[in-house]
Amino acid sequence: MRIFALSDIHADYQPNMAWVHQLSRGEYVDDLLILAGDVSHKRELLDECLTALAQRFRQVLFVPGNHDLWVIGQTPAIDSLEKFEQVRHTAIQCGATMDIVRHGQLLVVPLLGWYDYSFGEPGRELLRGWTDYRACRWPTGFQMEDVAAYFEKLNVVPSADSARMRITVSHFLPRIDLIPSFVSARHRILDPVLGTTRLEKQLRQLDPSIHVYGHSHINQSVELEGVRYVNNAFGTPQETRITAKQLVCIEEAWF
Repeated sequence: MRIFALSDIHADYQPNMAWVHQLSRGEYVDDLLILAGDVSHKRELLDECLTALAQRFRQVLFVPGNHDLWVIGQTPAIDSLEKFEQVRHTAIQCGATMDIVRHGQLLVVPLLGWYDYSFGEPGRELLRGWTDYRACRWPTGFQMEDVAAYFEKLNVVPSADSARMRITVSHFLPRIDLIPSFVSARHRILDPVLGTTRLEKQLRQLDPSIHVYGHSHINQSVELEGVRYVNNAFGTPQETRITAKQLVCIEEAWF
């Protein structure tokens, strides 16, 4: 079983969805795909994309991203926690999973999350321009810290004693130093909405070899304190310098 990583497919873009459909139906039938969020806020596109991937891979592990929980324009009106449950149901119906994957001595653990400003406080420009503030809707009284805490409590940290290979997965970044030094100060205004330190605390309980994440649209593989952090975002059609637009094999499991 090969293990592939991908995130931020943004299937709302027709070329991105076309890329999904052109993937081989025979090459990956024994393999696991880790899909680390941001497929589409449109249920029909989420359904189409997950179904196509589930038909090509032995298993697809999906962790929703912020775009997947947008409720903008949705009728009847629901909040983003209800949308999360809809997304979970859609994933199951399409043949994907949002649950822990065990295969022999391989353990892959999805970690849900949201940003809670543990990477910094948002400035006025970010508060005005970040689409999540308009496209997501939360229960009355919920602040971002409450959203992050809600998803943190949904995470299950299982016993990993018997697993030789442990991989954790999140959409959001678990640590801010995953942003490379070449990112300009102009773009660092996004730091507060990139992730949460809660994820780093949870993944360290499992002592994984690899952590797969998405959201930043900056592809890299970097080792920090004994964990290899991998981001393989597909990105928008215009993002060609910092996204590879290909599947990346992160491990081969022989057990």
